[in-house]
Amino acid sequence: MIAFLAGLAVLVDKPWFWDPSECWVGYPQQPLQTSQYWYYMTELAFYWSLLLRVSFDVKRKDFKEQVIHHIATIFLMGFSYCANYIRVGTLVLLVHDASDYLLESAKMFNYAGWRRVCDSLFFVFTAVFLVTRLVVFPSKVLYTTWYLSMESFQPFFGYYFFNALLLVLQLLHVFWALLILRMVWKFVVQGRVERDERSDEEENHTEEEEEEETCWERRKCAFDSKLPSLTNNCVLNNLTNQRNGAPSRQPKAR
Repeated sequence: MIAFLAGLAVLVDKPWFWDPSECWVGYPQQPLQTSQYWYYMTELAFYWSLLLRVSFDVKRKDFKEQVIHHIATIFLMGFSYCANYIRVGTLVLLVHDASDYLLESAKMFNYAGWRRVCDSLFFVFTAVFLVTRLVVFPSKVLYTTWYLSMESFQPFFGYYFFNALLLVLQLLHVFWALLILRMVWKFVVQGRVERDERSDEEENHTEEEEEEETCWERRKCAFDSKLPSLTNNCVLNNLTNQRNGAPSRQPKAR
């Protein structure tokens, strides 16, 4: 949420925020403002941290897609900074930040047991994700980079490289949108969001831990129920042994 609000604060007064064609006015000699620089550097550090952390995180269904997404984003940011595509880059970052915090908030309330809040946030996240990733991103960002940019300069290697990475992101958006719609369908059928479609292994580990705890509790209860009888048997055996061994311990008659 902080990244999204910071992006809004940086871009809300910029002309290309309202009209993407302004991204190419005066290109390539466009001055880099201090706010844009720090916005870029902060986001770049964030995506580097995601890429380095993903190998230690829970392995999900979309592990490979996450790695591809983070690498493509880092390459996009690095190349756009070098090629002075920063205006378009800020729009890409803002579109991605618009929905991510909603999903993380829904997960937080799910772990806290607030199911209604979690379900409500999930539906808000679904609407924002589908609008920003499947409508705004292709109609505004991709259209601007593919077509409007050619009004200011002729295509070169950077043009094709930059747009190819943007298409990779768009394909990942479609993939994640299908997972989200699958969860929405399950909500309509079952009445609530059961779990994150990506988190098979996390859920399996949780279920295995719950089963182990249940088995341990059953064994403990069975042991507690048998403990009195075992104790009584031990006491009786000790008394019997003492009685049987009593004559042998008597001194022999002289």
